[in-house]
Amino acid sequence: MCGIVGVVSRSPVNQLLYDSLLLLQHRGQDAAGIATANGSNFHMHKANGMVRDVFRTRNMRSLPGTTGIGQVRYPTAGSASSEEEAQPFYVNAPFGIILAHNGNLTNWPQLKEEMFRVDRRHINTNSDTEVLLNVLAHELQLSSSGLQLDPAAVFKAVAGVHHRVKGSYAIVSLIAGYGLLAFRDPFGIRPLCLGKLETSEGVEWIVASESVAIEGIGFEFVRDVAPGEAIFIDLDGNLHAQQCATNPSLNPCIFELVYLARPDSVLDGVPVYNARLRMGDYLAEKIKRVLPDVKIDVVMPIPDSSRPAAMQVALKLGVEYREGFFKNRYVGRTFIMPGQAVRKKSVRQKLNAMGIEFKGKNILIVDDSIVRGTTSHEIVQMARNAGAAKVIFASAAPPVKFPNVYGIDMPTRGELVAHGHTDEEVARMIGADHLVYQDVDALKQAIRDINPALKEFDASCFDGKYITGDITSAYLDGVELARLTPSALSDRDAASDAIDGGAARSQLHLQLSVE
Repeated sequence: MCGIVGVVSRSPVNQLLYDSLLLLQHRGQDAAGIATANGSNFHMHKANGMVRDVFRTRNMRSLPGTTGIGQVRYPTAGSASSEEEAQPFYVNAPFGIILAHNGNLTNWPQLKEEMFRVDRRHINTNSDTEVLLNVLAHELQLSSSGLQLDPAAVFKAVAGVHHRVKGSYAIVSLIAGYGLLAFRDPFGIRPLCLGKLETSEGVEWIVASESVAIEGIGFEFVRDVAPGEAIFIDLDGNLHAQQCATNPSLNPCIFELVYLARPDSVLDGVPVYNARLRMGDYLAEKIKRVLPDVKIDVVMPIPDSSRPAAMQVALKLGVEYREGFFKNRYVGRTFIMPGQAVRKKSVRQKLNAMGIEFKGKNILIVDDSIVRGTTSHEIVQMARNAGAAKVIFASAAPPVKFPNVYGIDMPTRGELVAHGHTDEEVARMIGADHLVYQDVDALKQAIRDINPALKEFDASCFDGKYITGDITSAYLDGVELARLTPSALSDRDAASDAIDGGAARSQLHLQLSVE
C-alpha cells in the first residue's frame, strides 16, 4: 500500500505535489519522493521518512516545472528500506520516463528475467516498480518505433503492459517532452481517481490514489479511473482516455474501505465514512445474535478508523458510546510498521486508556480489524489494567485468514492470528472475554448498500479468493519462505531449492519490495 499523485498544472507544481502527499501520508510513512518535469528535463528528490522530513525548502526549490508526480511508500517485511528503492524510478530510454506505483506485481521475478534475457534491460534493484517501469519503457519503444509519441502509441503500450504484467497496480508516470500517463490494473484492485481545476490560464489535472488528495488541494473530483483504463494528459493540458484492457472488471480492495483509506475519501463511488457506518450496522446485528445475554455497559472505538462503526454499534445496541482510548497523533500507524516488537511497543506509545471510563464496566471495544493480534492483545490488557470488569472485542472486518499478495503487508499465514484458529481461540489469544467478527457476506453487502454497482471485490485476505487467477499454494509457500528467511537474499539458489517446483525459484523474492 502506497499513495501516488500526478499533476499537470499551469504554474509551478512542486507545492501542489507536496500538499497532496501530506494528504496521502496515511498510505505510507517509510519514504517519500517527488519528480517534476521542466520542459524535457526531469528533477527528482526522494528519501526515507515522512513527507515533512524529506522535503525541506532547498529540496522544493530544486523541483521546478509545471508537471510532476509523487509517492509515499510504506515498508513491507523483507523489503529493503533504502533510499534506492524509494520512488519514483527513472529510466532514460525511450524518451525518458519517471514512474511511481501502488500495488504489487505477482509475476515480477519472471518479468525481471525477461527484461534481461529478451528485452536486454537491466534491473538494478529488488523493487517490482523498477520492473514495471522497464516493461512500460519497452512497450513504448515498440509502439512508437522509437519515433514520435502520440496518444495512440501510448495506449498501445499500456495494452502491452496489461498483457505482460499480473497483480495489482495503479501508476502515475512522466514521459519527457510529452506529458503525464496514469493507468490502473484490469481488475481495479488499487484505487485511482481523476480531478481537475479550471483556471484563467486553462485546465489543470490531477490523478491520485484517493479523492481526499484531489479535493484537499482545491481541485474538483471528476471520476475514478476505470479498471484497465489509461489517462494521458499532454503538456498543453489536453486529456486523452482509453480502455486498454481486454476484459476489465472492477474488483476494488475491500480492505481499503475497512482500514487503509481516509474516511473523507470516496473510492469507486463509495464514501469511506458511510461504508464504515454501514459496517457498524451489520456488526451490531451480529453482536445481538451471538451475545444476546452478555451485558454491555459502554461501546468504545479504537481511534481513528473504527470510530464510525463503533458509533453505529452503540446506536443499534442502545448502549452508551464513550471515548476511552486517547491517541498520540505523533506515532505512525502501527499496522504498517515492520516487525512485531515495533508494533507492540508503538501501541503503548500511541494509545492511553483513561481509567474513569473503564473502572467496573463491561466494555465493548470495536476495532476496524484484527490482523496479527498484537495490537488487540495490548489494547485488551490496557482496558483490564484500567479497571474494566469484562472486555468484549468486536471487529468491523471478518477474520483475516489468508495472505494478501496485492500490496498489503500481511502475507504470512503464521502471522495471522485467525489463521487455523476458531473465534474462541482468538479471543483467548488476545485476552478478551468474548470476540465477535463481522461476516464476510455482511461486509460486502455493507458496501453494496451504498453502491449497488459494485458486484465483486478483492477480499482475498478474508475469503482466500485471488481474483487475478495466478496465485497457487506453491506461490504462497514461496512468498512465506522469502519473508521468513531474509538471509535467503544472499543465497538465492539455496533458498529456491527449499521449495518444490521449477517455477518456485522465480517466486522466492516476491515480497522483497512491494509498494
